[in-house]
Amino acid sequence: MSGLTAAIERVFGEKPVNFHRLSGGDIAAVSRIDLKDGRRLVAKQPRSDQRDTSGIEARMLRYLKENSSLPVPLVLYQEPGLLVMEYLEAGGRMTASVERDAARHVAALHNLTADHHGLAFDTVIGRLPQPNNLQDGWISFFRNCRLLHMARLAWEAGGIDAAFFARIERFAEILDRFIEEPEAPSLLHGDLWDGNILVAGDKISGFIDPAISFGHAEMDLAFSTLFGTFGEDFFFAYREIRPIEPGFFEVRRDIYNLWPLLVHAALFGGGYIKNIDHILQQHGV
Repeated sequence: MSGLTAAIERVFGEKPVNFHRLSGGDIAAVSRIDLKDGRRLVAKQPRSDQRDTSGIEARMLRYLKENSSLPVPLVLYQEPGLLVMEYLEAGGRMTASVERDAARHVAALHNLTADHHGLAFDTVIGRLPQPNNLQDGWISFFRNCRLLHMARLAWEAGGIDAAFFARIERFAEILDRFIEEPEAPSLLHGDLWDGNILVAGDKISGFIDPAISFGHAEMDLAFSTLFGTFGEDFFFAYREIRPIEPGFFEVRRDIYNLWPLLVHAALFGGGYIKNIDHILQQHGV
């Protein structure tokens, strides 16, 4: 902590008077820092056994701040091993009005489009690398840069075995039977679960820990249902701004959720195999 104290005093010209540990997941230590002049900061430092992704995270947050209206924390400082952001109030719960507010923010984000799927730079989801090679076609991008890429990482980490990886490869070959190209690639947050959504009162105060790229908006929508982040109020409000094409909930949601399930298999092991197996069986693989 002494190194963090010295860095904060050097950069911000004030000595911290208090530190509060915040939940930061498995890859980083996150602290709220109170300065003598009343300012509050959030400092994020990678754990010693984890990859330092602070530079990529800072770049993603700056991209969202400069190119969208999505409420994200302002990056105040970044150096290797340290990311300092503004503190956003949190602690509220996900009510119907909060879901509707979230829907307005997410729909506005998805209304931002690009000519290609991917992004000008590679990103991360958690500690895992996320390639964003620019491609014209969504199906090929999802196949190569999301589904097969993450399946390979899960295999290498021991979350799935070689036979299971081969099943995912077979399914990747027939993706065009089930998913379609969007009208245009949408800007995605990329990691929409409730741990990355800050609530204050009856509104969203911020979205954190993005894994951005341009792709099919249904990726974000699917992810938001995987762990029950959003429900009917979110989707009702979202539909008032953007359409959701028929077949999403019945077919495509599960297909797109193969990717975050493989993310979790790569990070946390084989506890997600049953879910992945069920989706593959549903589609004849």
